[in-house]
Amino acid sequence: MRRAKVERNTLETKVKVEINLDGKGESRIGTGMGFLDHMLNLVAFHGSLDLKIECDGDLNVDAHHSTEDVGIALGQAFNSALGDKRGIKRYSSLYIPMDEALCRAALDISNRPYLVFDADFKSERLGDMSTQDFKEFFRAFVNEARVTLHLNVLYGENDHHKIEAMFKAFARALKEAVQVQSDTISSSKGVL
Repeated sequence: MRRAKVERNTLETKVKVEINLDGKGESRIGTGMGFLDHMLNLVAFHGSLDLKIECDGDLNVDAHHSTEDVGIALGQAFNSALGDKRGIKRYSSLYIPMDEALCRAALDISNRPYLVFDADFKSERLGDMSTQDFKEFFRAFVNEARVTLHLNVLYGENDHHKIEAMFKAFARALKEAVQVQSDTISSSKGVL
């Protein structure tokens, strides 16, 4: 089984993440941020990942440090669980609608971290989070997971729908890209 546990402790946050890439979509999420918990539960369900995430952060300041550190720890756990990446599909690209919103996600488990985040939000906040923090979450994940991720909200009106479409597209792309389909490394270089 492709599993990993990561703990990240700083002066701002204490984060614990457990991931099973070959899970059933089960989750136990507690970040102190209701909207982020909702999105991470969606990642587990739509990515068929088992996720346990706990975060005790300085929410009295704001949600930024906690959001970023959860992304960092989740990215580290994801990368660790993948191991040498032998046999994985590696690439995925797909579209996910959420009512009037449409998001495209394209993912390459490349060992080259890069994020393209193309989304405009009308609201400054959703629940207890600044809409700016969603980009920070994905940037932190990408840097630690060492993947290339393009997230594009092509259109939509409701910010909740846009962000939910992004997280569902991200999860479905992860699910597809980590599928084992051979016993070789999916790279002409012989290594990822």
